[in-house]
Amino acid sequence: MSSDRDRDAYGRARQARPRDKLGRPLPYGSAGVEPISEDPLPPIETIRYARELLNQGRPFSAHEVYEARWKSGPEAERDLWQGLAQLCVGITHAERGNRNGALRLIGRARGRLERYVQTGQPSYGLPLAEIVDWIRSRENTADAAGSWLDDQPL
Repeated sequence: MSSDRDRDAYGRARQARPRDKLGRPLPYGSAGVEPISEDPLPPIETIRYARELLNQGRPFSAHEVYEARWKSGPEAERDLWQGLAQLCVGITHAERGNRNGALRLIGRARGRLERYVQTGQPSYGLPLAEIVDWIRSRENTADAAGSWLDDQPL
């Protein structure tokens, strides 16, 4: 175990380094955005909090909220929460100017969300068809310049 990594009492990696609103690490001692708890929230609260973070221009943080839910939720809902987390990371890449990374991640997200819709599991009020259509529009647009946070359907 390397001593230059932030670890909890059990030796698991924890990120204590401050980050900017797009999740980029900042030097220790810098003022970054408020860190996100790794404790999972109930489904509706997860969605509400992730939307709030997206509205604040913090897609990386929204990803962390969805990731906590995916890692703790039922296996039957894994594609939903992991797909939403991947979509938020894709948006993060787009906002950072990494179009190729964004397209890779949103493609994975689309696949997971499409599979999830077919299961008939709960959507918790999310417009999953609209989200999948939004992803396809981004994948099919030759130049998806501009902020992806402006019109995302999450």
